[in-house]
Amino acid sequence: MRPLRYGARIMRQRTTVTAAALAALFAVCCLPAAPASAATGTFAYTFRAPRGVLTSVLTDPPSGICLPLPEVLGPHALGPAYAPHNDTGAPARVFTGPDCTGGYATLRPHGRRAPVQVLLRSVLFTPRAGRRTAPCRG
Repeated sequence: MRPLRYGARIMRQRTTVTAAALAALFAVCCLPAAPASAATGTFAYTFRAPRGVLTSVLTDPPSGICLPLPEVLGPHALGPAYAPHNDTGAPARVFTGPDCTGGYATLRPHGRRAPVQVLLRSVLFTPRAGRRTAPCRG
């Protein structure tokens, strides 16, 4: 096998670099972003317990899955949680029933504490709109 001439070797390196750059551009531009794995921040709620009124906090809760609140489910629960406070970066939909069923209210990211009339037994954090990349055009 004959060794490559100097000019041919440079041309082959340029082709490899160009192909790698185009592949990286395609990956950034055209592939959808992965869904958010967590709503960064805290989500707090108040509930009645045999020991009195308590507050529980979820830190960096996962997005896209229903989260039942264990303190207000089961035979020993003294009622639903109330007055939730969403201090995460994602909207939170709070449900009156377990497993994200029943009536619901949507709480804004980094919002104020909801009134005591907002009752919940489960919560679902949703990724914020506009977090996906635009499809490639061309």
